[in-house]
Amino acid sequence: MRAVVISRPGGPEVLEFRQIPDPVCGDEELLVDIRATALNRADLLQRRGLYPAPADAAQDIPGLEFAGEVETCGAGVEGFRPGDRVMGILGGGGCAQKVALHAGLCIAIPPELSSSPFDMLRHQDVEDERISGGE
Repeated sequence: MRAVVISRPGGPEVLEFRQIPDPVCGDEELLVDIRATALNRADLLQRRGLYPAPADAAQDIPGLEFAGEVETCGAGVEGFRPGDRVMGILGGGGCAQKVALHAGLCIAIPPELSSSPFDMLRHQDVEDERISGGE
């Protein structure tokens, strides 16, 4: 699979597309085909060598959040099945084509949302309005 890899600490020029091995799904994990990810401040600091990834996370692949489709479920996973659309958080690795992570770090994408990140942003705007409106 392909991933964006931090080749060394530095500016944007240190980001490279590389072929890396596919992740392996453990018993309590989901293997997810990533359809959308994001870069945030922590990713930018990691790229500069100023924010280490957690020990159990990809050390050289940025991306702390993702949305995608479940490819495989580990033997001990309940509540998800292949084909489910999910989103979740990671310690790193979201800028790859696939990720394996504990099922507890994922939630189902609401069916009313498309796979478009823009639809997710519009949904967030609605939620923000509800919260600021006193709910």
